[in-house]
Amino acid sequence: MRKPLIAYTVSAAVLAAAVWLGVSIGAVHIPISTLWNPGTDQTSATILWNIRMPRVILAGLVGASLAIAGAAFQGLLKNPLADPYTLGVSSGASVGAVMTLFFGISLPFLGLYTLPVFSMIGAAVTMFIVLGFAKLVDRGLNMETIILTGIIFGSFLGSVLSLMIALTGEELRQIIGWLLGSVSMRGWNYVWMIVPFTAIGSFLLWMNRRELNAMLFGEERAKHLGVDVARRKLVILIGGSILTGAAVSVSGTIGFVGLVVPHMTRLLFGSDHRHLLTLSFLNGASLLIICDLLARTIIAPTELPVGVITAFIGAPVFAFIFYRQRKGGNA
Repeated sequence: MRKPLIAYTVSAAVLAAAVWLGVSIGAVHIPISTLWNPGTDQTSATILWNIRMPRVILAGLVGASLAIAGAAFQGLLKNPLADPYTLGVSSGASVGAVMTLFFGISLPFLGLYTLPVFSMIGAAVTMFIVLGFAKLVDRGLNMETIILTGIIFGSFLGSVLSLMIALTGEELRQIIGWLLGSVSMRGWNYVWMIVPFTAIGSFLLWMNRRELNAMLFGEERAKHLGVDVARRKLVILIGGSILTGAAVSVSGTIGFVGLVVPHMTRLLFGSDHRHLLTLSFLNGASLLIICDLLARTIIAPTELPVGVITAFIGAPVFAFIFYRQRKGGNA
């Protein structure tokens, strides 16, 4: 138990440091003491609680959701190249979200949650289409086939998004920036929008942590160990789709978090999903908070989309993992 304790301690400390930096650094420096003593500087307290804190928390929740979903997809498909972005799930979630805005859909019984629900439906439908088409092409569901299918459908859905944006005129052109991935100008309402779905999706995946361990040895071995493989796979895919859809609905498409974080966490702390899922959750939150901090400060006062920063980090890591796999290394 000593190694997991160290892993949790380090991950929690990094997350605490990321939150501290995220709320403190910016155009206006805010001392951390403002958190517990807001009366000393009312202006700083307003910036902290109304602008920076919801942004930092939202970035943390989005990063955590994408990272734990990526860890589950990688475990389920037994390949470190699998994540919501490379499988096309993020693109499906984006289409669901943009269609909601495009057609002005607002269901009274869902209210604030209309956007994330339709985004999750888009993510889930895309996931099942990708796997279904990959099975038609290759009944053995070779991982290269799944990844290539995800890229194909992701590209197609990207063209659907471009078409919708072109047809709407100026009123939806601002969504281009949203699709690049950003948590800028998001208030507490966006935090409340994602919280329940992050909790539900993470719980579904965490409840299947032992089953993910069993499936690492193959589906037949998992069945011999008493795992209802078909049911567990469905629950894991639904959980990952909930997390991806919720994250995309509030921040747009942010790539590679679900690829980089689980892979690095696995290298540092091992591949036991009893700990990998939780550690990926913590480290995903830390990474996106830090990336968002870089996005808003690196060329201040201009802000970069946080998706640009994660792509700069993720693309080389993706290439490195692919290189190791093709060379026969253990990624």
